[in-house]
Amino acid sequence: ALFVGEALVGNDAVDQLKKFNAWLTDLSTAPTPRLVDGIVLTKFDTVDEKKRKCPAFTCGRDEGLCTHLPFTTEGKVGAALSMVYESRAPIMFVGCGQTYSDLRKLNVKHIVSSLLR
Repeated sequence: ALFVGEALVGNDAVDQLKKFNAWLTDLSTAPTPRLVDGIVLTKFDTVDEKKRKCPAFTCGRDEGLCTHLPFTTEGKVGAALSMVYESRAPIMFVGCGQTYSDLRKLNVKHIVSSLLR
């Protein structure tokens, strides 16, 4: 099962994920219910508290919305980390816009380095 949550809601997303897993368990007829296998977080480009303009190009868009750069973030990722910890499921994709082409793979190395700063 794939859980789709909104990054903006913070720790409420963790509660939603727990309730979703409980719902899957309650409705399952299997002896070992299948729980969340992966997570998709939408609006992940908006979790950064400080918006910076694209430093590499003159598109004028905020870095989180700039299509010229690979996906990165330096914002509040604690809720995303908590979701992975609670569910033991990886974040498969993060949404950084309004279309399917705005789905990005999470840059784990960058997230870890931003947490350790």
